[in-house]
Amino acid sequence: MSTNNIYRPQNKIDYSSYLYILPAFIFYIIFVFLPLADTFYNSFTEWNGISEKKWVGLEQYIKNINNKKITSSIKHSFILIIFYSFFPIVIGLMIAGLMIRVKIRGMSTYRAILFLPQILSMIVVGIAWRWIYAPKGPLNSGLDFFGLEEISRAWLGSFDYALPFVGLIGTWVMFGFTMILFIAGVQKIPTELYDAAKVDGAGAISEFFNVTLPNLKGEIVVALVFTVTLALRNFDLIYITTGGGPGTSTMIPSMFIYKKAFQMNQVGSASSLGIMLTLLIFTLVSLILIIFREKK
Repeated sequence: MSTNNIYRPQNKIDYSSYLYILPAFIFYIIFVFLPLADTFYNSFTEWNGISEKKWVGLEQYIKNINNKKITSSIKHSFILIIFYSFFPIVIGLMIAGLMIRVKIRGMSTYRAILFLPQILSMIVVGIAWRWIYAPKGPLNSGLDFFGLEEISRAWLGSFDYALPFVGLIGTWVMFGFTMILFIAGVQKIPTELYDAAKVDGAGAISEFFNVTLPNLKGEIVVALVFTVTLALRNFDLIYITTGGGPGTSTMIPSMFIYKKAFQMNQVGSASSLGIMLTLLIFTLVSLILIIFREKK
């Protein structure tokens, strides 16, 4: 038999399959890549949004880095990470660990109630909590009822308490998300691991740190990435509750971007700060992924 007649499969690439992702790719280019590229270019210019752009190089970046109010706002964002990320993750892990030991009737109902803040608009959340924190709101009324009038104050009007109390709103919002995520993760852990731990005499704490926590590594990474990103790009909650005040005690980079672009007509400066914030988020997310990377 002639070797010329032997069938040889050819490694042909079927480019027609790429047509399925073409609409999404075009959408991404138009509404994500092009605006980001334009913002990147604007960050090297001095522009008020109307007149002709003036190329100034790295001047806008240098001004923002040397601006103490902006560097202070970045510190505020890192403080918010504690409330948006650390507290919700710790609380969610504690509840996930508790569920292994204790069976709670009607848990699905509780989960739905606790997840409710994730469904609500952040504007609705901000308005509701601004009412709770008001001088004559439920929080101060409750303190007055128990004879703690000296503690009550205008919480969102205090230079010392405004930022942490806005952060507590973030804890309330994000707690439901982390709880649902970790409970779902616990349910996929093989029960044989817990049985083996009990046979070895492991208590509740040892069982949590040696079985539950290692097997929730993937869920913890997802929670960290999501909550840290939300804390850094937070805008609507601060805008509704404090507007960055009192003074600059709750100012964050996104508020500066808004004010520079739409109130001060400093589009070039706002663009450079937006790029800096994007790089900061990308750096932190990359560090999280590197730290929790699976070892082969």
